[in-house]
Amino acid sequence: MQLLIDSIGNVGAFLLYFSISLAFLLLFKVIYVRFTPYDEWALIKDGKNVSAAIALAGSILGYSLAISGAASNSVNVVDFAVWGVIALLAQIAAFFLVRFTFMPKVSERIEQGEIPAGIVMAATSVSVGLLNAACMTY
Repeated sequence: MQLLIDSIGNVGAFLLYFSISLAFLLLFKVIYVRFTPYDEWALIKDGKNVSAAIALAGSILGYSLAISGAASNSVNVVDFAVWGVIALLAQIAAFFLVRFTFMPKVSERIEQGEIPAGIVMAATSVSVGLLNAACMTY
């Protein structure tokens, strides 16, 4: 019975971290789409652009992986917030890395609906998120 009481006692911490995680995820989405030179939502909703959907989904998954690592390994809420911002910056950097080095025309290719470009962008975002999460252990 004490185990159950102790577990329920942690619901407050769960709600706090979960709420902050959702807020960070929303903030990430808003910031990320500002850094891309195309309008993901218009491409996805109006243009039914699969490439843009894949790229955006990958970036959201990558950031979610990183933010989950931050939540799991942080020592307090401030530590979590700091690592959440670092994770956000890493995902933005991943986009620029692909855009300006590996695949300079990735933005145009995603806008044109080229699925391989969306997959490369998504894979890079997820990979960076995994590495980011793994590196947050201390």
